[in-house]
Amino acid sequence: MQRIYRKLKRLVSGEDESLRADGGTTVEHAESESLLSSEFVQSLPFWLPPFLLMGFFVYGAIGWNFIISLTDFETFQLPTYKLSALDFEMYRQLFNDPGFWTAARNTLVLLVAFTGLCLVFGLILAIIVDRDIRFENTFRTIYLLPMSLSFVVTAKFWAWMYNFNSGMINVTFRSFGLDFLAHQWISDPTTKLAAVIFALIWQFSGYAMVVYLAGLRAIPDEHFEAARVDGASTWRMYRRVIVPQLRASTVSAAVVLMVFALKAFDFLYVMFGRQPGPAADILATMMYREAFGSLHWAYGSAIAIVLFVMALAVVTPYLYNEYRRGEL
Repeated sequence: MQRIYRKLKRLVSGEDESLRADGGTTVEHAESESLLSSEFVQSLPFWLPPFLLMGFFVYGAIGWNFIISLTDFETFQLPTYKLSALDFEMYRQLFNDPGFWTAARNTLVLLVAFTGLCLVFGLILAIIVDRDIRFENTFRTIYLLPMSLSFVVTAKFWAWMYNFNSGMINVTFRSFGLDFLAHQWISDPTTKLAAVIFALIWQFSGYAMVVYLAGLRAIPDEHFEAARVDGASTWRMYRRVIVPQLRASTVSAAVVLMVFALKAFDFLYVMFGRQPGPAADILATMMYREAFGSLHWAYGSAIAIVLFVMALAVVTPYLYNEYRRGEL
């Protein structure tokens, strides 16, 4: 109120709003110039539009999906969004569904096995490439190339590789007289999920290799030399000295790989369709089947929320750790 009163007084007395009698600027004008010249205001055109778009289309969609999971939305009937009609019935049905627990178990097996084995193979490849071998850049490109392929291309490729009659794996076994090793890799429930995990490891172990290779190159040469002077063998040097220093590389690679594991829907859908069977069914394929196959929109939304919570459980500890380290 005092600021408004002073402003009215200046207008009545004929004093210019932006200039004093001595040529100086008023306090309000200086404050407005300071605000307009601040980095926050000047940066608004660059971050505000994408912030609003992401807030609406990403986080707004997640919130709407959660609300749909609290309704009875199915087929082509419109859901009821009244507060009295919202409940957790879909989640109760979900947690009592044996198919959900089978898909959740397969998702966790895929998540853990794929991530762990990918890290192991990536570390081995990084150590091999780091030992100043010839054609290092060529090998690094070859190992990383599969990651540039989409899940669709990878699924088609490995569907052919696993084919019982004409697939490269069984043809190779037969050419060496090992017919007894030929197998229905993606038809047998006992090997179906393992075949998927192996194919995904082939695609993403190159990424783990690049992350570990960057970590190895960041370790000072003095650490290698000190271990050799102490008489440590190569195995002991890597196990006791080098690998413990790759903790940051392991964590960052593991988070990315786990996110890729949760997004493996494309691979499974192209290879098996909407019905991969209990042996390879994961939450993503179950969600698609319930929502877009059976038109159980609320039930599919509940599965999507469970997947979202799993993704948060993977990413949130990493982001919190990076925040505490001052990296965010």
